[in-house]
Amino acid sequence: MKLIVVESPTKAKTLTKFLGSGFKVTSSMGHIRDLPKSGLGVDVDHNFKPEYEIIKGKNKIVKELRTLAKQAKEIYLATDPDREGEAIAYHVAWVLSHRGKKELDLKNFKRVTFHEITERAIKAALESPGEIDFNLVNAQQARRILDRLVGYTLSPVLWKKVRRGLSAGRVQSVAVKLVVEREKEREAFKPKEYWEMWVRLKAKAGILKVELDKFKNKKIELSSEEEMKKVKEDLRKAKYWVKEVQEKEIKSPAPAPFTTSVLQQTAANVFGWSAKRTMSLAQDLYERGLITYHRTDSVNLAMEAVMATRDWIKKEFGDEYLPAKPNIYKTRSKVAQEAHEAIRPTRIEVSSEAIGGGKLNQSHAKLYDLIRTRMLQSQMKAAVYMKTVIKVASDNDYELKTEGKLLKFLGWKKLAKKETDVELVKVGLNENLDYINVISEQKFTKPPARYTEAGLIKELEKRGIGRPSTYATIISTIQGRMYVEKEAKRFKPTNIGRAVTQFLDENFKQIMDYDFTARMEDELDEIAGGKKDWVQVLRNFWEPFITKVKEVEKVSKRVAIAVESTGKKCPKCKEGELVIRMGRFGKFLSCSRFPECDYKAPYVEEVKGYVCPECGNKIVVRRTRKGRTFYGCAKYPKCKWAGWKLSEAKKID
Repeated sequence: MKLIVVESPTKAKTLTKFLGSGFKVTSSMGHIRDLPKSGLGVDVDHNFKPEYEIIKGKNKIVKELRTLAKQAKEIYLATDPDREGEAIAYHVAWVLSHRGKKELDLKNFKRVTFHEITERAIKAALESPGEIDFNLVNAQQARRILDRLVGYTLSPVLWKKVRRGLSAGRVQSVAVKLVVEREKEREAFKPKEYWEMWVRLKAKAGILKVELDKFKNKKIELSSEEEMKKVKEDLRKAKYWVKEVQEKEIKSPAPAPFTTSVLQQTAANVFGWSAKRTMSLAQDLYERGLITYHRTDSVNLAMEAVMATRDWIKKEFGDEYLPAKPNIYKTRSKVAQEAHEAIRPTRIEVSSEAIGGGKLNQSHAKLYDLIRTRMLQSQMKAAVYMKTVIKVASDNDYELKTEGKLLKFLGWKKLAKKETDVELVKVGLNENLDYINVISEQKFTKPPARYTEAGLIKELEKRGIGRPSTYATIISTIQGRMYVEKEAKRFKPTNIGRAVTQFLDENFKQIMDYDFTARMEDELDEIAGGKKDWVQVLRNFWEPFITKVKEVEKVSKRVAIAVESTGKKCPKCKEGELVIRMGRFGKFLSCSRFPECDYKAPYVEEVKGYVCPECGNKIVVRRTRKGRTFYGCAKYPKCKWAGWKLSEAKKID
């Protein structure tokens, strides 16, 4: 019997379908060893030796793995093809080979990797097995230890200087800082008035609406009603003619296939999904053999998949949509592994309608369709537009213009949402135009928008903070710790998040520095590539860091967490004011004189503009035990109406 160890039961089930009776496929159920939950678990005085232990509840799995290993002629470690997968493979090998102080013996283990769970890929991997890549194992180990060192060292400082129960994370704290800084920008923003103006003109062929652009060849900006009125009068008196007509063919190239971060961003924009949900659905699709591995920075594609996609496009849409040569995409990420592929279907001919059954639901089908459509688009011809720019001059030195765009050839946009053409009336060069009227509109500049989940992922990626496999965890963690919360699907910092960010930024500038965090990620990548020693990287970080921690514990000042006032008196002491505080389980009411007065009460957050669709009472915000927000009737349990989306409630004026 040949034993194959993977990390999930679903993956094991899919592999079993493709292999004969001579194989036994079993699952480790994820990681089986990790640093202890209590205590640092790292010997900082002896080369940062990790004190791994079998994860609570995994002893039974380890025992089963050891029993199967004794019966096996060969043992294949077939965990995922990334750092986490490599680390799981190493720890499985460790528990299967170690007894007492015996050293790790790897000669009995064969490492196999594949980027898609198909019969062809699995058999090819089994025919040419390799060994555990200790560079990848060391990179994962270095990240795990680094995060443990930061978390376990900084958290007690936060307890003393901010509030008990708080925690810090090497990457998560920097992500919170992004949200806090964006909020500060919004608060400091002062709107500026500006005016937009258009003139409607009559041409021979119809009406032309042109926007005010320049005055005496300089861009014109109107910042007051007085300025607008003066220009309006000038425009009313002016004579107009066509100064220039530009017609230019432009091409919109096909988009590259999905990387992890782009998939997360697109699913957030199209479906409103969290990165965590997208990755969970993608994991299911991958483990069932429907898509390639879903954690990747690469836009590389296997030529076999490209040719199959081109055949499908030719069959369905004809030669006119097929480029003469395959579209090849270059990966921009400096750390992407070209051996990995972009996310694509394993069989392009399989549609989303055909993947149902088992535990796969409509959400799986929607994500699969998104991935399949993107793969098809990536191998189609560019869309072609005709762009027209008409510039209009006046006899008093004003210049106005308008732009039109007509789609001439759909190309890859045949599989995209239809765009509306902007068609302009035909005009001739130097044609005189008759004035009809002026349209003016007052506007004000807007503050920078808060980050959506897609926007925050994009910013993290742009700055080199975190990696595709960590974005979902980062965003989930900062919400779970209640450092940020969502308002209208956008992130805003809580008072706790502000206080923690302020303290860390004032006292640990290096840890909170965006460039430093990005450099640490680069160093972890260099460990994975065998270019740096993991112990030295940790030592270079740890020694100045622990010195700084000891200094901060002695000299830093406490940072108070701001509270939100309700304007009501405390019902218990009659002296203090009722304020809204943030606790482990969300917001609650408390006396401003705490700890002198220990009054506490649940905080009920009412939603304005909506009522219960069943009984007409107020709607309030509620949270599940896992922290997910939903909406419910304020009269619960008398009325049991609840909904995940506010749109399910009844809107009122």
